[in-house]
Amino acid sequence: MDTIVALATAQGRAGVAVIRVSGPQAFACCEALSGVVPEPRVARLSVLRDAAGERIDHGLVLVFDENRSFTGEKTVEFQIHGSQAVVAAMLRACLAVEGVRAAEPGEYTKRAFLNGQMDLTEVEALADLIDAETEGQRRQAMQVLDGSAGRLVDAWREDLLQSLAILEAAMDFSDEELPDDLTPMVVAPLDRVLGSLSQQLSGRAAAESVRDGFEVAIIGRVNAGKSTLLNALAGRDAAITSERAGTTRDVIEVRMDIGGLSVTLIDTAGLRDTEDEIERLGIDRGQARAAQADLRVFLKADPEDAPVGVSQSDIVVLSKADLWGEEGVSGVTGEGVAALISRIEAILREKTKGSSVFMRERHFDKLARAVDSLTRAKAELLSPASAWEIASEDLRAALRSLDGIVGRVDIEDVLGRIFSSFCIGK
Repeated sequence: MDTIVALATAQGRAGVAVIRVSGPQAFACCEALSGVVPEPRVARLSVLRDAAGERIDHGLVLVFDENRSFTGEKTVEFQIHGSQAVVAAMLRACLAVEGVRAAEPGEYTKRAFLNGQMDLTEVEALADLIDAETEGQRRQAMQVLDGSAGRLVDAWREDLLQSLAILEAAMDFSDEELPDDLTPMVVAPLDRVLGSLSQQLSGRAAAESVRDGFEVAIIGRVNAGKSTLLNALAGRDAAITSERAGTTRDVIEVRMDIGGLSVTLIDTAGLRDTEDEIERLGIDRGQARAAQADLRVFLKADPEDAPVGVSQSDIVVLSKADLWGEEGVSGVTGEGVAALISRIEAILREKTKGSSVFMRERHFDKLARAVDSLTRAKAELLSPASAWEIASEDLRAALRSLDGIVGRVDIEDVLGRIFSSFCIGK
């Protein structure tokens, strides 16, 4: 396998830059540039030189043995000054070492996966962690990166392999004396897995909302102060405000962080009957978008304003409270804005309860496929004319679906080891 090198930190000028070398020639590259290979995991300050002996920089050198690095390969990290010229010179010096080439995008993570350092959910979580903008997204990504999804799949796998091993043994030794009814021994692990799978699937919406963000729509009649409130919540002039009714014609979006949750605030066109075709189109678009939002904030234009089409889970609040002298919210003075943000946060945080540890469409598709396979297997096992061969194939299909989540594709070797040591009644 080739040895690869790349800048591990962001492009551009910085105080420190890290260049990572991974592969069989990593230590040779280290020796060529620094003159020595330090003790693994012990930082050494070294003068770094190119093949001609010209000094490039001085920096910290760290080496990692096989199976003790991010990629699982021999790895060297050069921590150098973050000048673009220094980085370029270091990369040229590394590439001059025989057997070293430039890494392709994502190749370090790919090698970590192929070498068994990460499963597929952890690879995806690493990408999510890098892209995380809020505390909620960071925590969600870290939970999966720490192996929670993989451990859950492993637990399901253990239960299903137990059931499958019993089925295989019963079919292979059908002529020998076996317990009268093995069905409960097979069905009990299936029930455990089905319950856990259903729990994860029920938390799909919450998990996707944390990862992709919530939408909160501000709705109300014309001139209710929606755009002014949006600007107050965003802390900037994101929407044009005017005394003229119907200023907002299209949906305006502002993305912000509320209590560690990613939230997109949506300002919609004011509700009223109008013959203006463009305004009517804006109102229709706003209503359609608001209907899909996770939460709606209805602004009452005056104390007598009666909200229409608002559910119990939505927020209704009096706008322009500074003019009416009543409790409410004012985008002009800021009155009630902090309280409104707290209410929004509390409602959205409630929606995150029971969130699945899985986050992606791919995960939930495979979870649903596993549920379908296990449901068929259980029905077959409990049928009066039970065909254990069919149930066995359904169990294998479920295992393949679950294995696909973490990137594992072959169950036969593991099943063989379990089956070879399996003993009926023990």
